[in-house]
Amino acid sequence: MKTFDQMIEGYGRFREGDWQRQRDRWSELKEGQSPQVMVISCSDSRVDPAQILDVSPGEIFVVRNVAALVPPYETTPGQHGVSAAVEFAVQFLKVRQIVVMGHGLCGGCKAALTRSLHDNPAGEGGFVANWVSLLDEAREPVVAEHGDEGRDAERAMEYAAVRQSIANLATFPFIADKLERGEIELIGTHFAISDGKLARLDAQSGGFSAID
Repeated sequence: MKTFDQMIEGYGRFREGDWQRQRDRWSELKEGQSPQVMVISCSDSRVDPAQILDVSPGEIFVVRNVAALVPPYETTPGQHGVSAAVEFAVQFLKVRQIVVMGHGLCGGCKAALTRSLHDNPAGEGGFVANWVSLLDEAREPVVAEHGDEGRDAERAMEYAAVRQSIANLATFPFIADKLERGEIELIGTHFAISDGKLARLDAQSGGFSAID
């Protein structure tokens, strides 16, 4: 894998290639952005939503974090990074769709499933454990059906995480209001690293089906 210094060569190719080819596009973007879609995805280096969806600059507003999680709406003291991004995308950029993109072999979901970091101090896994505790409730039916280890259990946890984030998005009053008026759509997806397939959540059944 490349170091940042080695990646500078890629920056040179970008400046000489895509930057030049899309000068009109970049000229438009310097005036502002107006994406229709927000994507909430995992920080995992293997899952880049811009690459997976093959979009141009300015087309998606992206937030990435461990396990692509959205906390429920709350106004307690603290720094609410995901909530701030959601608020900005919905209230100021006026996005029409929010896509939650979970993925296969997700380390954050596995940590939530196994609770392997549960008692670790901050700096040694404690921050991760605290973050993925957002999935504690969603974990219970997964463990009841699949146990807490093995690929079937991990995949079920990954699906459950997407469903949980979609449900949490709906707890934001300004999103709930737009949902009621049909002004926004919440979309759950799951990207399989092993075969490159993207699946979409059926809001009615709660299942995932591969997108052809």
